[in-house]
Order: sequence, then structure tokens, then C-alpha cells
Amino acid sequence: MKKILVTGANGQLGRCIKDAAASFPDLEFVFVSKEELDIENSDLLLDFFSKNSFTHCINTAAYTNVENAESEPEKAFAINAEAVKKVAVSCKENDVVMLHISTDYVFDGKKQAPYLETDATNPINVYGASKLKGEQYIQEICDKFFIFRTSWLYSQYGHNFVKTILKYAEAEKPLTITTEQTGTPTNANDLAKALLQVIAQDSTDYGIYHYSNGGETTWFGFAEEILQQTEKLKDTKLAKTNHYRTFAARPAYSVLNNKKYLIIFKQPLIDWRKGVQNLFNQYL
Repeated sequence: MKKILVTGANGQLGRCIKDAAASFPDLEFVFVSKEELDIENSDLLLDFFSKNSFTHCINTAAYTNVENAESEPEKAFAINAEAVKKVAVSCKENDVVMLHISTDYVFDGKKQAPYLETDATNPINVYGASKLKGEQYIQEICDKFFIFRTSWLYSQYGHNFVKTILKYAEAEKPLTITTEQTGTPTNANDLAKALLQVIAQDSTDYGIYHYSNGGETTWFGFAEEILQQTEKLKDTKLAKTNHYRTFAARPAYSVLNNKKYLIIFKQPLIDWRKGVQNLFNQYL
């Protein structure tokens, strides 16, 4: 039986993987939070790996606050790069397949068509740079790895755009949402299932993959769809802006091309609107 370590178990994606695990009874899981396994500690990691016969490790632990990363670059790189390097070393030394989550923010957003895995990376903020460094460490160290770049993750857990929009709307606070960034909202439950499907398929097609829900929209379009899913809030007034100031620069266009994933794993993609609808129908 395959035995899978999932780091960052209390985070948004980690919790979605825990839910999805019920549909994969042939897989054994060990979920660890930062308190249970600090991936910044090499000795702890190596000891933990040596005491368990893992076949796979899904690393969901990450520093994800894009804004704060600009003023905390050392912390962002410590978690998203240096700690990832330590996990990669543990995977390599114990012959464990590493699955790692990266981001559309490794790109600069200047392309006008969905990004391929082979397109040049050029992050324009600290978060993106730290995630790219983590990718590079994995590729240098591991022979057996899957890096999944995803975008605009949301779910029923944690802090995310869906939760924020609902909170503001319920409090009847004004909502002004930007139209200056285009990407693809991705239901973290769909990503969780995709990751476990890759493991269940015994795939050895290692490398970098793009995975998001299908289609594209702006943050304003995303907010509109969120409100449409709630009878009570669907008439909430939204205002558009194309000059929403943020501390961290963000790519104007970061849609991911998912064709490689579709060809290799032969799993259907869910349109981003359907992903939002599923969240409300199943969890909210």
C-alpha cells in the first residue's frame, strides 16, 4: 500500500486533501501540521522520514501571504524555498516521490495567452520569487517529483477570496474589486483530488505541471460569481476598479495552460464557474 505524508495538514489544501482521502481507501495517509513536523528543521525531517516507509510526500506547507512577503522576504524564502529544499533532500534520501504545490505567480503576467510549463519564469513579487526558488531546489535535488503550479486557490477552509467577499457582503460593506488581473479561480478540493489521482495512477511522468480549473476571469468576475451563488447576497453592489493599489506587484495575466496535465493524466478539468458552484452546493 502506498503511504503518503502530507505536510501543512492544517492549511487550506491540506484539509481538502484530508477530505478527499476518504475516496481513496487504497492509500494510507499521515497528516502533519507545523506543530507536529516543522519542515524547517532538517534533523526532525530526516528522522521522521527514516522512521516511516513513505512512498509519497505532498508538501502543502507554504508561506502564502503575498502582501506580507514584501516586508518579510526572509520568512517567505525560509518556508517556500529553504524548507522545501530540506523536504526534497529527505525525499531523495528515502526514495520518496515528492509532490509540491507552486503558483502562477512565478510568471510576470506579460504574456497574452495561457502560460505553458516551458515558458520563461520571471516573478515580480517576493512570494513568486520564493516559490520559484523552491521549484528550482526540487529539480536540482529530486529525480522523482511532481510540481503543480496552480492559481487563485479557494475552499471552505482558511482565509481566501471567497471567504473575504462573503464576509464583506454579509456586513454590508462596500466592495470595490479590481479588473486589472486575469487568472483562473481554482477550487482547492479539485486540486486535492487531482493530486491523489496522480498517486493512485502510479504515474512516473515526473516534472512540472499546470493545474487549475478551466477558463479565465478577473477578480471582479470571480466576486460576481461568488455573490450569484447566495440568494441573500446576490444583489450586493459591486464596484469595478482598474487601479486597485497593493503593496506587492501582481501579474496582470496569469492564466495557466493545462493541456499537459490533460494529456498525461487524462482527468477532466472543471470550469472555474462550476468549481465555485460546487463549493456552495457541497460545503457552504
